[in-house]
Amino acid sequence: MKYAITMVTGKFGKAVINYLMDLVNHNDIIALARNVNKAKQELPDDIEVRPGDYTNKDEIVESLNGVDKLLFISSQPGGDVSRLQQHKNVVDAAKKAGVKYIAYTSFPHADKADNFLSKDHTATELYIKEMGIDRSFLRNNWYLENELATLKAANDGGTFVYAADNGKVGWALEKEYAEGAVKVLTMEKPKEIYEFAGKSRNYDELANALKPVAANDFAIKDVSLDEYKDGMQKAGLPDAVAKVVTDIQALIKDGELQEETDDLENVLGHPLTPIEEALKEIL
Repeated sequence: MKYAITMVTGKFGKAVINYLMDLVNHNDIIALARNVNKAKQELPDDIEVRPGDYTNKDEIVESLNGVDKLLFISSQPGGDVSRLQQHKNVVDAAKKAGVKYIAYTSFPHADKADNFLSKDHTATELYIKEMGIDRSFLRNNWYLENELATLKAANDGGTFVYAADNGKVGWALEKEYAEGAVKVLTMEKPKEIYEFAGKSRNYDELANALKPVAANDFAIKDVSLDEYKDGMQKAGLPDAVAKVVTDIQALIKDGELQEETDDLENVLGHPLTPIEEALKEIL
């Protein structure tokens, strides 16, 4: 059985490779990367590295030759080639190369969600289905590391600022989502849909979990979306970035990341890292 992992120089991809190396023979792992030289420097010598530029479909077809199972890690938006087109290139390449199964990192409730982060994932899931490839959709909720700037500011004695009101998020460590992806990839009979998330919490609960482990005391402030955006701009973020992070707060406020699911713990076969320990770890 040959397993291919895309985007192996990213944090998620690296974590996936590390978990996969503990479960299967290294000779059965193929690492795909846009920067092949970088990947070869970062990975063990016995891991085969092949080109994996999502904008080059012909290249990916060749790189997926002989692959049975593919972990397809979604790309970031904002490139010269749209994220959806990049994703279609990968799926087309997998189909042409004869890949039997795809595990795709998607978005919570992608079949129902309707927001600026979910649209490409919804379309990608549909496209994988249309291609008739066996699949699992790993609908990852939110990495705790996504909140690192806010957590660090509070840890340094500043203010824990958010604008999501009582909106809840299923935070878990990125490495736990990566381990879950590997467990699904190596299953004999995986499900089609996994709603991966940690316990659902709001920002006030997250801030109070940080209090016992923070280096300094800090204030907690729930502000309006306009105040939040203004604060991000004053902190030096470009206007476009400030808008995106504010839009994410609005999305959370609207309940787009709230869900009750034990899929991640069930797949891992062990409890998730307790929130205070997880906060200590990323700080």
